[in-house]
Amino acid sequence: MALSISFNNLASYLISFKILVLFSASGVISYPIEDVFYRCLSFNSGNSIPFSTSLYTRNITSFDSVLASTAQNLRLLGPTIPKPLLIFTPSQESHIQAAVICSKQLGIQLRVRSGGHDYEGVSYVSKMGSPFLILDLSKLRAVRVNIQDNTAWAQAGATVGEVYYRVAEKSKFHGLAAGLCTSLGIGGHITGGAYGTLMRKYGLGVDNVVDAQIIDANGKLMDRRAMGEDLFWAIRGGGGGSFGVIVSWKIKLVPVPSIVTVFYVPRTLDQGATKLLYKWQQIADKLDERLFLRVIIQPTDSAKKGQRTITTGYSAHFLGTADELLEVLTKSFPELGVKKSDCSEMSWLQSVLYIAQYPANTPPEVLLKGKALFKNYFKAKSDFMTQPIPETGIEGLWTRLLEEDSPLMILNPYGGMMSRISESETPFPHRKGTLYKIQYLTLWSEANKETEPKHVDWIRRLYNYMAAYAPMFPRGAYVNYRDLDLGMNKDKNTSFVQASAWGYRYYKNNFNRLVQIKTKVDPDNFFNFEQSIPTLPRPSYGWGN
Repeated sequence: MALSISFNNLASYLISFKILVLFSASGVISYPIEDVFYRCLSFNSGNSIPFSTSLYTRNITSFDSVLASTAQNLRLLGPTIPKPLLIFTPSQESHIQAAVICSKQLGIQLRVRSGGHDYEGVSYVSKMGSPFLILDLSKLRAVRVNIQDNTAWAQAGATVGEVYYRVAEKSKFHGLAAGLCTSLGIGGHITGGAYGTLMRKYGLGVDNVVDAQIIDANGKLMDRRAMGEDLFWAIRGGGGGSFGVIVSWKIKLVPVPSIVTVFYVPRTLDQGATKLLYKWQQIADKLDERLFLRVIIQPTDSAKKGQRTITTGYSAHFLGTADELLEVLTKSFPELGVKKSDCSEMSWLQSVLYIAQYPANTPPEVLLKGKALFKNYFKAKSDFMTQPIPETGIEGLWTRLLEEDSPLMILNPYGGMMSRISESETPFPHRKGTLYKIQYLTLWSEANKETEPKHVDWIRRLYNYMAAYAPMFPRGAYVNYRDLDLGMNKDKNTSFVQASAWGYRYYKNNFNRLVQIKTKVDPDNFFNFEQSIPTLPRPSYGWGN
């Protein structure tokens, strides 16, 4: 049954909406919330917005496909998962401004989605019990590249792959420090940090943002100068959705060579995987900063029939030639045994496709389609490691990975530029002293009420096992791998103390400053969700003592 607003409740909106109301004999008329929202949008944007192209309600056939369009975690699309009242896909900034104003006036929770992983689906699912709508920015995907000043403006709905393509279209010697997964919407991607193959040379996406456009809780569109340095600081790593709607980023481009070298070298337990991983932990952050050498770990079929083994896959991205890369590895990691025949030289854009696991010879135009290669049911967690896991601990990991159907661990190296940027430079704090980051995942292929708890329980037990080796107080986590196990806001009045359970894990002491900025720019906590930055309580002034 559609949510509706009676005439009596609607009265307070008539002045601003200027909606013509007809009275029935009883003097009361109910309006479906979709109609009220549509009328409000039309008035506040100054444009007619056809339902068929911009507004999707539950009774429209395409509603489910639009809802699922950028969702990569199928676990969050099941029939029992709360669905939005409607999905709005604006095509210009004024439409976003109108959507913010109208949802605020109507008291409807707003979820903002630019497209991407969103591991817990907070941009398109609400567990807070209130009616909500999705503001889907997928139509806002313009990219303007200016090679002369080494920058690019990218709208929030553009995918990382689209931005990469547009940069390479203008120059083969410019790149962008952003993600490995090309289907990510760049709007939300950068708000959490945005790491990729260039992070050890040039830092994160947030470290290369020079300007931005954001629409605040009052519907005001602001650039860096208008929003001020505090808010500009907060949005570069403080997580998406807490401070406003990111409309676009201005990103500094970075130089890349004409030749980039990549390889993927697998090593199983029989090939010394345990000792190799122990050695990698000690040198990965100290390697030449042109080299990004990560490890992808998963069980695979063994040469012995009916048995499984662990495969550690070493995936490299190097800003230079194969000969230069081999020189680096011969000096720092000869145990890996990489040969020139393992290496492939290519352009930077081709390396983007390689790292994203597109098949060989895939034309780069595939990046303009913005489609995710993988959609799964999954649960994920993360750690930032400051000490190597001993060999006995690694062997314990192997035992646990072999117990699960389809687990995955990805270890991403730090060091280089990441160690030279202060923890407080942006809200993303995991800098100097971090050897590498771990992403833990368990994946399954179909919805099953009995299967899901089994997999979720397994990854929680794995995470508990790793507590013996991960740094604590706080035990860090990556906000772009959001994990609601760490704690949740139950409603918009969640306190600072309650939110600190997850806040310090993502942001360390930067959480305090984020809360202060949030309280200043969004005192009514309009932009709120399960792990949004909370506001501090307003001081109460009473009479007497």
